[in-house]
Amino acid sequence: MTPLRQRMTEDMEIRNLAYNTQLSYLQQVSSLAKYYQRSPETLGPEEIRAYQVHATTERKLAPGSLCIIASALRFLYKVTLKREWVDAEIPLPKKPFQLPVILSREEVAHFLESIASSKHRTILITAYAAGLRISEVTHLKITDIDSQRMMIRIAQGKGQKDRYVMLSLQLLEILRAYWKATRPKDWLFPGDIPGRPITTGAVEDACQKARRVSGIKKPITPHSLRHAFATHLLESGTDVRKIQLLMGHRSLASTARYLKVATTTVCATTSPFDLLPRPAPTESPATPPAYF
Repeated sequence: MTPLRQRMTEDMEIRNLAYNTQLSYLQQVSSLAKYYQRSPETLGPEEIRAYQVHATTERKLAPGSLCIIASALRFLYKVTLKREWVDAEIPLPKKPFQLPVILSREEVAHFLESIASSKHRTILITAYAAGLRISEVTHLKITDIDSQRMMIRIAQGKGQKDRYVMLSLQLLEILRAYWKATRPKDWLFPGDIPGRPITTGAVEDACQKARRVSGIKKPITPHSLRHAFATHLLESGTDVRKIQLLMGHRSLASTARYLKVATTTVCATTSPFDLLPRPAPTESPATPPAYF
């Protein structure tokens, strides 16, 4: 390990950055060093700009990937190397706003029925029933299921924050049946490696297999079930603030975007045009064409 990599790692640990964030940042800085075949410490604003142009025009990376690169380089040069030109010379790309594709309740039920493995089905049912991120589901422990208070404890979710979410009666029955059949000892969903939970990649693979079996044309990932959870709650009249707490969103704006996809709530709103006084008809209206 080079002294620069060691120092950057220590800087991230001091600030308690998430483990996956640390790995991602180190990977991006390593890619920069390989591109120039030089230590990043010897590079200046022009080289960084050329690298960002390369990532944008030649590698054609998505805006999200470009933001990760920029964030990693900003941390290296601003925090570890303490260069004063960072904010002006390493811009953060603007990410386009995209609405998630939402599964209907019927589609969720059909999808879950298409999962062959009982273990994978239980994992994805839990993701939908409690609105969890897939990493939160895979890292559940048996002691996180509180049947007395009907809650699930999420330990160190995104942003390294604990929270509690709902535990539905049906989910509790499914989890009890799963426990009786498999008898896990520590992790609720253990993986193939002893003492380790199931990987998110294994759940992703099971999700894609079930999507093909279900015949649903919409894109489906484990996170799609979290989107469906929030949207279906909103459509059933649940307060946005409560949904924010259940989802573990830091900002209410993150939760409010589901207002844009909750069709039964938004589209059912009465247009003010329909509330205008209607003039008395002077003659019978013509019959509209059949295609209208």
